[in-house]
Amino acid sequence: MPQWKKAYATRSLGVWLTLSLGLPAGPAWSQSRSASGQQAAPMPLTAVPIAERYARADRLLWPQLPSLLANASLAPVFTQGDGGLLYRTGIQGRRMIHYLDLASHARRDLIDEAKLATLLAAKVGKPVDPLALAIEQPSVDGATGALSFTDLDRRWTLTSDGTLNEAAKGPPDGEGVVSPDGRFEVVAHGYDLYARERKSGREVRLTSDGTRDQPYGRGIALLPDILKAGSEEPPMPVSVKWSPESRRIATWRLDTRDVPRLSITQANPPGSLYPRSFHYIYPLAGGAKLPQAQQLVIDVEQAVRQRRAKPVFLDIPSEAILYPQDPDFNWEGDRVRSVWTQRGYGELRVYSADPTTGAAQVVAREKGDPLVFVTSSFFRAAPALGGELDVSERSGWAQLYLVRPDQPDQGYPLTRGDWEVTGIEHIDAPSRTILVTGVGREADRDRYDRALYRVTMDGAAPRLLTPEPLDHAVTVSDDGRWFVDAMSDAAHPTRTVLRDASDGRIVAELGAADDNALRAIGYPMPEPFYGVAADGHTPLRAMIYRPIGFDPHQRYPVIDNVYTGPTTTQVPVGWRDIISASSSSVAQIGAVVVMIDGRGTSRRGKAFRAPSYQNLGEVGLDDHIAMIRQMAARYPAIDANRVGVYGGSAGGYDAARFMLRRPAFFKVGLAWSGNHDLRLDKAWWPEASMGNADAATWERNSNMTVAGQLRGKLLLVHGDIDDNVPVTESLRLAKAIIDAGRDVDLVILPNTRHSVYQPFFWRKFRDYFTRHLLDEEPPQSSVLAPRPDPR
Repeated sequence: MPQWKKAYATRSLGVWLTLSLGLPAGPAWSQSRSASGQQAAPMPLTAVPIAERYARADRLLWPQLPSLLANASLAPVFTQGDGGLLYRTGIQGRRMIHYLDLASHARRDLIDEAKLATLLAAKVGKPVDPLALAIEQPSVDGATGALSFTDLDRRWTLTSDGTLNEAAKGPPDGEGVVSPDGRFEVVAHGYDLYARERKSGREVRLTSDGTRDQPYGRGIALLPDILKAGSEEPPMPVSVKWSPESRRIATWRLDTRDVPRLSITQANPPGSLYPRSFHYIYPLAGGAKLPQAQQLVIDVEQAVRQRRAKPVFLDIPSEAILYPQDPDFNWEGDRVRSVWTQRGYGELRVYSADPTTGAAQVVAREKGDPLVFVTSSFFRAAPALGGELDVSERSGWAQLYLVRPDQPDQGYPLTRGDWEVTGIEHIDAPSRTILVTGVGREADRDRYDRALYRVTMDGAAPRLLTPEPLDHAVTVSDDGRWFVDAMSDAAHPTRTVLRDASDGRIVAELGAADDNALRAIGYPMPEPFYGVAADGHTPLRAMIYRPIGFDPHQRYPVIDNVYTGPTTTQVPVGWRDIISASSSSVAQIGAVVVMIDGRGTSRRGKAFRAPSYQNLGEVGLDDHIAMIRQMAARYPAIDANRVGVYGGSAGGYDAARFMLRRPAFFKVGLAWSGNHDLRLDKAWWPEASMGNADAATWERNSNMTVAGQLRGKLLLVHGDIDDNVPVTESLRLAKAIIDAGRDVDLVILPNTRHSVYQPFFWRKFRDYFTRHLLDEEPPQSSVLAPRPDPR
């Protein structure tokens, strides 16, 4: 039995584990020290005016928070083609951008973020937020030292003397998708595709029967694009994939016939007095019919030569589109590789299709009982290794297999054990090795800590490349020779290094996070907490956040920051993520905030996740209550009789559900952007847990059906142009609560999409818990200054 399991097994319900990772003795709230290293003595919280507590809460939100987190994230990115690494040190927004030559390990300072933002602003004629610089696809000229990169949808070159110019463009890209050799481009006119010979400008029609409901090479328009264009048919990119030799294209035909459309009204369109309404396609879990995709191949070279095209439809079943994005297909050599998903996630298949005849065969298949948890299982093409890499839960744990095309339902195990492979980072065909990330394998660390491994094809045990008992967030170079490792946990600020991927050897120190600014304001580091589920024996993990000035002799209400379900985990593990969680800010109003991973969440194997199946409305609910009660038993300052809950998106569904299903425990709740009836959400997310549920099961999991159970204070918040979870979700729940004779508060934020984070939201958020949970009066209303959002 792994060490962590033994440790849990030897503890009774009222005793908790302290991991032997060099953590300071005693609770986290006793660790707060001043910048000089002396024990800080913050003012007792009861003596701090509520306005000051709100100011502290702001200090721990964007954009103020980054100033407290020097070197917390170095934003590493390996440069293209020149064997270098770009990374940044300092405080975000003012970080210095460095270039490291991977061969010589020589370093060079390029420019700081603030200055680069100023240069970009001068070029684009508008302010550029230095906190949000992307610096994508960087490359450095070895001869001149010039840095080229993409940002603000343009390509730029920064010369060694600090001059910034828009990068010189090569041959025009064309309005469509250009072939690799530059001879042809594919464009769309109306709902059909055309091939254009770039040298002569001649065009040949490739399809002829496209319609609005059945276009070729055109995906589903996203709501933000519709709103930006002011049209239900905004400009769309052409969706085709060129074969490597520039002869054929693989593409697809969308079919939205008889698919009901959603409608949305933007009540405050910028620059217009009148509201405007749109109808759009959004695949819903409750939809009897979803958009379909049918794949095909067209020989463009032949069409241009003969002035006539002959589309070849591939022998791949029509696929339901579960989210408005293109099907997963591409070329693999001279054949088309396509990953096909069955609606309800009962099965995933990988097809290999002949582009000449359209004949297709299944080369890999994954079946689930009761479904394939696609947030833990996936395929990765590996032709040089002889097939497909499959991260599969067939053993009960997400492990890595090689599936060969002649045995699509079999698989040779490359990893084994009661732990999870979470990602395939690099495949090295010559050495026949694979770099994978995983969790839960090593006994000397928290089972949620990430690690990087080198896996061989001979079935030998994986080689651990990140030996420190910490969480490791890694970035691997394109050639697989190097990786940047940002290692940390709640007690150890992030240390970022460059490592050799062959053996994990550290070859360069890049930066170490500095927590002095946090300590200077008296911030108490959050505390990992270990307890058991409502069944009395299943080990669970949580995080406890305390406010600045926390007094263990006082009593504090507790607020649960919730997100359940099998698609993710809620409790952060890395130092930066722990501090950056909204829980840090929320605690400052005068509460203890907790984050809990109950049963049904991910990264713990199939059996741990299984309770979520067709049970999103109940899974984890009583585990959260059990853990909060254990916290209160361990720490008397936690008042388990005053409990609030909040969450957004699926966490908004959870927050409302907790209030409705356990009204005696959860007294105050705030749910934003919640998918309160799973049938009204995009199909992929609910079906990834619910499969092909029947009507009674959908109804049982709907918050609307239990609206009459509300007893506490509940605030629903939603953006009026939410492009992820339709605003109708919160409006329908509000109506159900009203119809049940209960009280509810509702805020609809104008011109706001799925993310509601803005000053007004945070003010309403704090006011609600201050009034109804802390039983205090919020500070006097004041003008809220606008705050830029990160891109």
